[in-house]
Order: sequence, then C-alpha cells, then structure tokens
Amino acid sequence: MAEIESLRARMRARRAPGGLLAGAAYHLWALVMLKRAPRLWRYVLIPILVNIVVGATVYLGLLLIGMRAIDGVVAGLPGWAAALGGLLLATGFVLARFGVVLGSPWYAKLSEDLEQLRTGQAPPAEPLSAAGIMRDLTRALLFELKKLLLVIAVGLLLLLLNLVPAVGTLLAAFGWIALGATIACLDFLESPLERRRLRFCARLGLIRRSLPASAGFGLVCLGLISIPFVNLLAIPLCVTAGTLFFCDQIWPDMPA
Repeated sequence: MAEIESLRARMRARRAPGGLLAGAAYHLWALVMLKRAPRLWRYVLIPILVNIVVGATVYLGLLLIGMRAIDGVVAGLPGWAAALGGLLLATGFVLARFGVVLGSPWYAKLSEDLEQLRTGQAPPAEPLSAAGIMRDLTRALLFELKKLLLVIAVGLLLLLLNLVPAVGTLLAAFGWIALGATIACLDFLESPLERRRLRFCARLGLIRRSLPASAGFGLVCLGLISIPFVNLLAIPLCVTAGTLFFCDQIWPDMPA
C-alpha cells in the first residue's frame, strides 16, 4: 500500500508543469534499468537483430528503387514535413511498424519482467512458444490495422486543414506532430496495455489522461525512430521506457 501511495505521489508530481520533461526523461531511466538488470537483454538482442535485418532491407530498398516514388510521397505531405525530412519520418514510421510487430513476443516478456521489477506484480505475457508467438503476432497485426485507420482518418482531416488560409498550414503541422507522438505512445505502451487486453479507445483515453507526460514521452520516441540507424536500436529502448512510464504514470490510477 505504501508503495502504491508513493507511486501516486510521483504521478501527481509528474503531471505538474514539468510533466512534459518528466515524460521525456523515461528513455534515460530505461538505459539505467537495462544496465542494472542484464538479464533483460535476453529479450532485447533478438529484436535488435530483427530490426537490423528489416532496417537494412528498407534502406537498401530505398537505394534500389530510387527516390522518385519517395519524393512523390513527401510532396504529398505538408510543407513542414518535407522541410524537417519527411523521408526520415516516413522511413522511421515503416521501421517502427515492422519492428514493433515482429519483436512483439520478446517485447511482451521484456515488459512483463520490467513491470514485475517495478511494481512487484504483472499479468503474464504469452509464453515464448510457437503458439504464443503466433497469438502475439496476430494481436499485434490487428492493433497495427487500428493504428493505420486512425492515421488515415486524422491525416485526411489535417490535409483539409491546410486549405484554411493563413494559419491552416501551421495548425496542420502541430496536428501531424501530435498524431505522430500519439502513435508512438500507442506503439511503446502496447506491451503492458495489451497484457491487460484493453480496447483501442481505452488506450487512447489513458494516453490523454497522462498528459503532459505522455506528450513528452511520445515526442522523444518519435524523434528516436526518425533518426537513421539509431532507430534500429531505439525500439527496444522505447519499449523499456514505455513500460516504466506505464508503471509510474498509468498503473497507479488503474482499478485493481
């Protein structure tokens, strides 16, 4: 009980004006946690190898196909996205999709062990067996579909917002950043939330109630997966940070 009250106090403090920075700091805490608990690396190394293979394939594909098709995609984005490197954002988005799905069985176990260390309890993840891995991959694919539908729906509204004179482009820019950060939160909070079988709308609600800390967390995740080659190693780090964020910011407020 004392531990829960302590977590609640920390949660209230991180929702103060400094909550945005507190949410962004979870990636540093994730590095510390991985250093202190070397046994967690057994759930990190295989996904990293998968990410390297997928990343090499994606980057090589960009070189072989050429930049014409990519330029067409970037040209369809708002002007700010091209200026900030729409290609990097698009590539990072693709890598995150593959990395999160293919690594989901190992990330689920990583998250379970982390939550056990942090809170002393955790709903069990699927076992790392053929059947368990298939169930994890199936649920991850369905979750990706829901995220894709969210991106399409909100993205169409943001494209229309560009038609508003004067301020439309600026508002759309902030909208795209907010959408990217939200998707990043869904990506890297997925493991602890999926083990509780929460619905998609419920997950969005938890992210909203965790503001502004969730915004800081999501923005850092979005930045890390947009940096070439760094993004190959960033996904396990973001999953670790996401579980720590869940334990501090979301779990204390959830019903027993």
